[in-house]
Parts: sequence; structure tokens; C-alpha cells
Amino acid sequence: MEKIYQQLNSFKVVPVIAIDTIESILFLGDALIEGGLALAEITFRTPIAAQAIKKLKSERPEMLLGAGTILSVDELKIAQDNGASFGVAPGFNPKIVEEALRIGFSFMPGIMTPSDIESALNFGLRILKFFPAEACGGVKMLKSIAAPYLHTGIKFIPTGGINAQNFMSYLELASVLAVGGTWIAKREDIASGNWDQIKQNCQLVTKSF
Repeated sequence: MEKIYQQLNSFKVVPVIAIDTIESILFLGDALIEGGLALAEITFRTPIAAQAIKKLKSERPEMLLGAGTILSVDELKIAQDNGASFGVAPGFNPKIVEEALRIGFSFMPGIMTPSDIESALNFGLRILKFFPAEACGGVKMLKSIAAPYLHTGIKFIPTGGINAQNFMSYLELASVLAVGGTWIAKREDIASGNWDQIKQNCQLVTKSF
């Protein structure tokens, strides 16, 4: 698990992907790789998410792949069975956390309050998704709620409203491992095959570090 978190920290930005057609997935993978962000969080918001993860795992093995919007234990298992190396959820579901720990699957539940953080710490979790980041106060909010817990070694991946204009302000926080965002590969760019734009978005991000 530690290796995966180190990889996420090295990339710093996680493209959050909602994909509708399996025919697009390898083109998308190539655009991300060529742009310097060889990773993706494929969300379970579309019916082909698991298939997309499996295809990328098989044909683009150099990519770090995660599954997002995991809302059940079944989806957690599907994500792992299809080749995801980590999972992410918008909220904190103890049953999913327990199963992830049982099967040794890197899982980052969503948190928004100090109580959420303490629930996560109780399970021994140290990497959490802060969601919805911008809507619940952004950098200022995260800095405030993280402060009492920094000594525990906890880190966050803010997601929700993160974009090209504000992502660096999050990465400047000591408590932030990486950020997640849809702006790298927007659903409409994927649907229209705008691979050059996606590649350029990746390159603009990697040049910021």
C-alpha cells in the first residue's frame, strides 16, 4: 500500500475519469501517458468502468489505476478483480473500509469533518479523500480540519472543484498527498476524441512542479 501512496505523491495530480465507451479507453490511456500522467481514477459512475480498468491494466500495464465512486463492498471487489491498485469513495462507509482492510486493498474513503477523520484514524487509515473540496471550504477548510491531526501522519487527496487555476494552492499544503480532478480529461473531450487537449492538460500540470 505504501508504494501506491508514494506513486500518487510523485504524480501529485490524479486524473478522475468518467468514460462512456470502451473504444476510447486506450486512446485516453495513451494521451495520459504521453502527457506525463500515467495514472487514472476510473469512476464507477458509468457502466463500463470495470471493463475500462481491466483493458488498461492489460494493455497499458505501466499505468497506475484506481477505481472511484466505490459505493459498495461488491464494487470494491470488482475494482480489485479487474486490476485497480487502489479505490476511492466520496464518503466514509465502515463496511467498505473493513472489507478493504481484510483483502489488503488500498482504499481512500471520503471525509469532510473532524468526526470523519477520527473514524478513519480508528481504522488505522492515513490517506483520505477530502470531498467535496471547494464546496466545503477549499484550502482554508482543509488546513483547519487537518491541523489537529497532522501529528498522526494523515494525508489528504482533495477532490471536487479542483481545476487548473487552484490545484497548486492545495499541493502547497503539507497535509496534501495529491489532488484529484476531472479537468485533465473532461468527459466531453473524451467523447469527442480530443486527445491532444488531454495530453496538453497533462503537460501543463507536470510543468507546474
